[in-house]
Amino acid sequence: MKPLQLKFLVIILLVCAFGCKNDAKAVKDVPEQSIDLVLKHAKGFSVKSYKNYKVLEIYSPWPKADKSYKFALIDKNLKDKADLNADDFESIISIPIERIVVTSTTHLPGLELLEEDEKLVGFPGTQYVSSEKIRTRIDNKAVRELGKNEGVNTEVLLELRPEVVIAFGVDGNNASMETVKKANIPVIYNGDWVEETPLAKAEWIKLFGVLFNKEDKAESVYNTIETEYVMAKTLAQNVENRPSVFSGAMYKDVWYMPNGTSSEAQLLKDANANYLWKNTQGSGSLALNFETVFNKAKMGKIWINPSIYGSLQELEKANIHYTKFDAFKKQNVYSMSNTKGETGGVLYYELGQARPDLVLKDLIKICHPELLQDHELFFFKKLN
Repeated sequence: MKPLQLKFLVIILLVCAFGCKNDAKAVKDVPEQSIDLVLKHAKGFSVKSYKNYKVLEIYSPWPKADKSYKFALIDKNLKDKADLNADDFESIISIPIERIVVTSTTHLPGLELLEEDEKLVGFPGTQYVSSEKIRTRIDNKAVRELGKNEGVNTEVLLELRPEVVIAFGVDGNNASMETVKKANIPVIYNGDWVEETPLAKAEWIKLFGVLFNKEDKAESVYNTIETEYVMAKTLAQNVENRPSVFSGAMYKDVWYMPNGTSSEAQLLKDANANYLWKNTQGSGSLALNFETVFNKAKMGKIWINPSIYGSLQELEKANIHYTKFDAFKKQNVYSMSNTKGETGGVLYYELGQARPDLVLKDLIKICHPELLQDHELFFFKKLN
């Protein structure tokens, strides 16, 4: 072989070797493909499924959260376990969960609707639980009392050794949950309440679906709720009469009213009601004085959720000026505080967030009694 030919052959071999090396490196560096959990409305969390693990990420566990929280979920039944770096996650959790603690009544429907309520081993404030099935477990000592959400009895909780705790927090400062995490028990902050729409809040049932390896059932349950909600909303939109509605009552010297961008206002809008404070914005409730509310709502047709008051007499006794509202005079005042479980827990505070379709149907029945003839009020009752 001539020197020139030999030189070209060496160059070609070098190019091939370098190219093959780069190709191998490129293949190795290709990230593992994931499949995202389908979420139609919820924005506060995501789930990515990989070959032999999943990544749950909580974006908004409380308002103005400054970081997200990642959890690796590994199926107990998989033979090929994922090789993960624990430093990349808050916790690595084995699923499906067999022992769970939740800390808000709004979390309970996520267990019951998926038929996983028997996995609950502890709850703070068991007297507020309305679910008949879970109350039976409480009475049978299968669910332990854990005190209060703000100061959970960590000694009892640690004795229960749950595989995960679903927590509720307003700012991330929870000493009890920090103690739980130091004991190597994973804590997931549920941010369903931060979502802006009723359907988005309800969609957090899919988080529980992932934890129990019941994604398909969670999807089915949610789709049924969404379908019923949309059907009711569509029915209400065909009605021309939009009754004026206001809400709330005085607490000390302040009347708290849902702002126009809240999920409560969205429900009234979807019920085709004229919510008198629909054009307001902001996070949290509006804080108004009595004169402001009276001037705008004195002719309002319907009064929804006048705080904790369970009768017109209680309203009158609390403030004689309440009797000056037309809605009071015509006895068009409705409250959800009278629908309670066996031990006094208000059912709305437990199930209302998970079943916005039932809440919407109630509001449509109240605002447009000619519609939904077969629907009986589920959460709301008219005050007598």
